Amino acid sequence: MKKRFLVLLMATALLVSSMTGCMKIIKIGEEGKYTGEVEFNAGDDVAGIWDSAALPELTEKAVDLTTLLTEANGELKSVADKYGKYSMGTSGELNYTVKGTATVKEVNTEKKAGYMVVTLDGYTGPIIIELQIGTVFKGSAVRDSLKIIKFEDYKNQVDYAAVSQSIHQIIQTSIIDKIDLASITGKQIEFTGCFTVDKEDMILITPVVLTVK
Repeated sequence: MKKRFLVLLMATALLVSSMTGCMKIIKIGEEGKYTGEVEFNAGDDVAGIWDSAALPELTEKAVDLTTLLTEANGELKSVADKYGKYSMGTSGELNYTVKGTATVKEVNTEKKAGYMVVTLDGYTGPIIIELQIGTVFKGSAVRDSLKIIKFEDYKNQVDYAAVSQSIHQIIQTSIIDKIDLASITGKQIEFTGCFTVDKEDMILITPVVLTVK
């Protein structure tokens, strides 16, 4: 039975070969040249738009954080229509893109998801303000704040999540790694970044621009 199946399989292969005139052997990894499907690379995708499109969009629309917090008066969702962007258009997580000047009060690098606590210039309210400093970044506020990045432009949720991870890698290497975190406490900084509304008494900003003065 097995021999009969093998003979039939070989005959079919010869028939196909004779009908087409040739048999093309495709190397592994080169399938996209023939199928039209190119393997997704989130790193290349993000790197190609970060400086030219992503950063300009974020810096242009960033609202002064002191202004936002003052207008919100403890209810961060109350200024969503004016300053915010939802991750799913009109629903999902609410994100803000902000900028400000602050003094570094505390730096925590003991946790993988490191952060710095800052005192925001011109703000005396109760909300605790933190900036992420890696190496692990929580959430996807930056990705979800960008209008140029849309879920429907990606094949699946895995690729979409990889975009956020690649954004965080760029932030780590181009911003955080260039700062001396050991000596930054007490210094004044200027920042632009994004945060997702999670708690009313604390905001966690992922910086896209961070300058030590």
